[in-house]
Amino acid sequence: MKKIIPVEEDDFYLTPEGYRCFTEQYLLKRGYCCESACRHCPYGYDKKNSYRN
Repeated sequence: MKKIIPVEEDDFYLTPEGYRCFTEQYLLKRGYCCESACRHCPYGYDKKNSYRN
């Protein structure tokens, strides 16, 4: 079971389109890569070079 990390004020910002964009700080605090190609992914995930079975 994954631990729920509370989202604080500095953990995200709103894009011009109105979406929540998580910061590198939050993604590191969360502790794992979700493989969603996040804009600020500190884990180096690249959707183009990833293969799923």
